[in-house]
Order: sequence, then structure tokens, then C-alpha cells
Amino acid sequence: MRGEESLPCCLADRASSGPGLPRGRIDDEEGARVPDDLPPLVDAHVHVFPDRLFDAVWRWFDEFGWPVRYKLYADDVVAHLKARGVRDLVLLHYAHKPGIARGMNAFVAELARRHGVVGVATVFPGEPEQEQILAEGFALGLRGVKLHCHVQGVAVDDARLSPVYELCAARAVPVVVHAGREPRPSGRGLASLPVDPHTICAADRTARVLRSFPSLKLCVPHLGADEYDAYREMVLRHDNLWLDTTMMLSDYFETADPWPVVRARPDRVLYGSDFPNLPYAWDREARALAAARLPDRDLELLCAGNARELFGLALG
Repeated sequence: MRGEESLPCCLADRASSGPGLPRGRIDDEEGARVPDDLPPLVDAHVHVFPDRLFDAVWRWFDEFGWPVRYKLYADDVVAHLKARGVRDLVLLHYAHKPGIARGMNAFVAELARRHGVVGVATVFPGEPEQEQILAEGFALGLRGVKLHCHVQGVAVDDARLSPVYELCAARAVPVVVHAGREPRPSGRGLASLPVDPHTICAADRTARVLRSFPSLKLCVPHLGADEYDAYREMVLRHDNLWLDTTMMLSDYFETADPWPVVRARPDRVLYGSDFPNLPYAWDREARALAAARLPDRDLELLCAGNARELFGLALG
């Protein structure tokens, strides 16, 4: 399958299941609730798809990626997190080919309405009527756009995305785009993607977008992995850049220390989990945040305040 999150080159706590395909599962105990010493928590990176697309995503993971611990369909994804005390959710999805975004946007808009959470729209870059597709999604109540350079095979600074950025900047809605180079598969997993992410993803491409569209609200997941230093410098320079923590605080990856990026500008970093496509407990990163002993104000911004600002969530 061409699509969905890809496997990094190196994993901690891993067991090899084949040449060039490191995999691993951490059977850590999950908490029943959000840690008591955290402020209200907003998960700004939750994946939802129609059932058949979720099945396809999980088939990809089974073959090329890590073992998904929570194979839950969309309604159960929301219910699982809400039942455990996550205050609000931002539901993300992305179209892996032209012609499916309208239906996916309608699906997410209805799911978000039904559960009282936030959903964002998607579009396949450069497809016909991409601006109209997004305008229709916004009319349904969706509050941003999700793009994925790895899956959609497009660089963040590709000219096909300029109309999307212009529309979102004019409407003051954020664009969440997986523009970092990692996680990246190897071997047959890499061949399953439309392009090698390392050939199209680079921090300087993101910097070019930030300069070209200074009023665009751009959020890069995974703290910009693996170019932490470059993204740390960018978030210090650009008020229109946000980052989310998704999976990078989990100690799952063999990677450089991500915490200097988090601490550099806590008013521009959002907590996100990547639920349900996780190989470890749903609250692993939330527990890491609780253990980090951040200043109270910084912790509140990371856990909820920044997501509320970026996505226009109601206070409370």
C-alpha cells in the first residue's frame, strides 16, 4: 500500500523480523486516565479514517511497520481517549490519491460533530478543484488541513501547494504537514512509498514556505524529526511555525534528544500522540510530559493552550 506513517531507520526495544525491516513493540502498562499531575490535555494528533482505509493502513503496518497496539475504528478511537480523560482531540487524516478527499472530509466532519471534537480537512496536492474541496470542508466545520509529504509524494514547498497555503492563510486556519524526513522505512517499506522522503523533505524547504507565506499557520509533526536542530532554530525565528511532539517523547526511537526543541519555545509546541497507530501504551508520551518537570505555564501551553490557540478550540 502507498500510504500512512512510515517506519524509522532505527527503533529502540526492537526485535528484527526481516532484513532491513526493524520492528518492535513495547508492552508497557497503560494508565486508566490522563496522569493526575498534568493540566487538561488536548491530543492534537489523532488519526481517523473510514473503516476500509484503516484496514489498509494496518495492513501496511503489519507488513512494513511497527505492530499497531490499538486497531480501533474511528468512533472507538475518539471514545477510547475521551473515556480516559483527554479533554479535546484534533482528528487528522490525509488523502493518498486524487478523488477521495471530499468523501473523507465529510466523514471526519460528521465524526467530529457527533463527538464534539475538532476535525481537519485534507486534499491531494494539485488535484482538480483542490481549493473548492477545502472550502467545502471548512464549510462543514473542519478547522485546518492535513498533508503528508511521505504519503502524497510532494515536498512542502512544491508549487502545487501554493494555492492551499494562500487559502489557509486568508482564512487563518492551520496547515499540519508531515514535512520532516522521519520516520522513514527501509527496504520494501521504502519502495512502497511514492518517493524516498529524504529526497523531498528538508528543513530548508519548510523555511522557504515560512518566508513565502508569513501569515500562514504551519504545524510540523514529530518535532521536525530528524532535523531537530534546524527546527529548533526555525521555531525561534518564525512566529508562524508550530511543532507537535507526536511519538518523539516516547523513547521508542533511537534519536537525538528531542527535549531541547520542546524547551526552546513551549508556546509553539503541541502535545500529540499518533493514536491509534502506536506500538506502546496510549499514555506513554503523556507520562513523559508529566515526568519532565516543566514550569507550570509551559506545561499548560504544551498540553492544551497552544492547540486551543492554533485550532480555535473553546476554552474550558
